[in-house]
Amino acid sequence: MSNKNKTAVVLLSGGLDSATVLAMAAAEGYNCHTLSFDYGQRHIAELKAAQAIAQASGASDHQVIRFDMSGIGGSALTDAAIAVPEMPTEGIPVTYVPARNTIFLSFALGYAEVLQAEAIFVGVNAVDYSGYPDCRPDYIEAFQAMANQATKAGVEGHGSKIVAPLLHLTKADIIRAGSALGVDYSQTVSCYQADELGRACGRCDSCRLRKEGFAQAGLNDPTRYV
Repeated sequence: MSNKNKTAVVLLSGGLDSATVLAMAAAEGYNCHTLSFDYGQRHIAELKAAQAIAQASGASDHQVIRFDMSGIGGSALTDAAIAVPEMPTEGIPVTYVPARNTIFLSFALGYAEVLQAEAIFVGVNAVDYSGYPDCRPDYIEAFQAMANQATKAGVEGHGSKIVAPLLHLTKADIIRAGSALGVDYSQTVSCYQADELGRACGRCDSCRLRKEGFAQAGLNDPTRYV
């Protein structure tokens, strides 16, 4: 079934995964409205990347929602006093931001209802996901069930579908898929502690997974490193 003239809200962090998801949504014919968040994270280089990616993709609209999660802390991404780990760790890492995906998806859900959007695209991944609980299939299913009950559109039977096309893909699979769709990964910023120019540290979990993904995909890594 063609999605021509259908509308989607796409969560766009500026990283590799979300850029791939945006390309997938566009390839399916969705009219894409991208949504990014300035939430008190460690750096805003990813927001600059998101703006560039949205513009290059021809997104209909790009919005940045601002709120401050640094007030509650609890994560190396929102509390400068907590160091970003540069070696693999056991369990859920300190780069997990409490309830972040729930908050992001809630904003997307509200925006989608205003736009009467058929879909919300999100780049969560249950394979190379660093152990985050809000990147699992069960979480997406639970949020969808909640969304169906929590919105006017949902209870009337025409709510937005949560679409997570990367859920069961490896990082290499994601990179191959995005490359086939023409994603320019040199524009993306995935590093947890990128500098103000968007250059990656090359040592954090996100950089490690990204490096391994390009190597396993057999493709050149265009990441700019410090």
